[in-house]
Amino acid sequence: MDLLPESVRRVTEITAQAQATGRVPSVALGVLRDRAVLHLAAAGEHPRPDPKTQYRLGSITKTFTATVVMQLRDEGFFSLDDLLYRHLPGTPVGGITLRQLLGHVSGRQREPDGRWWERTDGGDVGQLLAGLVPEKLSGRPYRAFHYSNLAYGLLGAVLERVTGESWGTLVGRRVLDPLGMKRTTYAPVEPFARGYVVDPAYGTLHEEPRADAGAMAPAGQLWSTVTDMAKWAAFLADPAPAVLARETVDEMCAPVTIYDLESWTGGHGLGPELYRVGERVYVGHGGSMPGYVATLAVHRRSRLGVIAFANAYGLTGTSIQDVALDALTAVLDTEPPVTEPWRPAAPPARETAELCGRWWWIGREHEITADGEDIVVEGLAKPREEPWRFVREGGDRWRGVSGDQLGEVLQVIRAVDGAVEALDIATFVFKRDPAHLA
Repeated sequence: MDLLPESVRRVTEITAQAQATGRVPSVALGVLRDRAVLHLAAAGEHPRPDPKTQYRLGSITKTFTATVVMQLRDEGFFSLDDLLYRHLPGTPVGGITLRQLLGHVSGRQREPDGRWWERTDGGDVGQLLAGLVPEKLSGRPYRAFHYSNLAYGLLGAVLERVTGESWGTLVGRRVLDPLGMKRTTYAPVEPFARGYVVDPAYGTLHEEPRADAGAMAPAGQLWSTVTDMAKWAAFLADPAPAVLARETVDEMCAPVTIYDLESWTGGHGLGPELYRVGERVYVGHGGSMPGYVATLAVHRRSRLGVIAFANAYGLTGTSIQDVALDALTAVLDTEPPVTEPWRPAAPPARETAELCGRWWWIGREHEITADGEDIVVEGLAKPREEPWRFVREGGDRWRGVSGDQLGEVLQVIRAVDGAVEALDIATFVFKRDPAHLA
């Protein structure tokens, strides 16, 4: 589906303005949906961006690291509530959980010891761990959000310890290869944009080093393109089960913490960042490394996203995050929602069919429909609320997997003759009789 001309105009304008007033060599901004680049807005000549030009992702890399962590959790390698001590024995900062590290509520300081890791070649995991001291604690866990690159270095160390494989190998084999992200790499591969610092007085360019982050690679190492990031945006919106179950990606995108308690416009999940703009919430992440800034933002419901790259260490007067969020909001405000075609369903199983139809609870009308082997309960008085989806666990017992009844049990109550008499949903009894008030 092509973008409307007005969407193209606004995105092109936002990108050109960001490059010109931000005083950066180049900006590449892609509008993405369902693994496709709907539009690429490119501004600047150093280099002239195209969809296959690599830029450095910076901390967007953390979303890939978090995905591998969640894969291994789902496979039983560990629990997110394991203490760090369990997997990195002897570390003096091990009294926090993997979940706290993922959500930046571990109380760890932002950076590891030594020189600024982003501008120097990093050491191995042993060197990272040797530099840890009890003082690498900025506050008590869960007291407040505190962004920590060190936390993701430690998560990468856990991944290597429990699998015996390097972080780069794990990300490539478990995430990049299954999604076909062939231009997302550990080190830059031509064509790639060189990264610069722009001299504020003269406007000249000073090329930045492209360091190998070593043990800190899980926090910011990867390089990618607009084309490949369309595949990553699609994964966050509509997960590929071969990589991660939808339920797990939903868990990653749920807020662990809100980091601006006055306005509630930003938060963090188990890997992704959360951005609220008006009545919409986007998921994604920002990133920066010497000479590069980037932001990925995805509106999961519409499956629309943007990736924005610039090859300078910051934009004058704005941020790459603001540019990306402005562009995505402009597209969502302009584009009509995609209408999915209706498709006939296969006949439901008897256990499902006999639950379909209208039900009442204390005068409130609900409708149950079949969706494959699941049932969906919709409150007709409140059509904007998320429907309740239940999956059958066996017999007359169903389990809620979405909406307000997430995790709750629906128990079918039958009469003596075996007919369905009522539904007990977490102690709320639904009947076919509109006058039912109990």
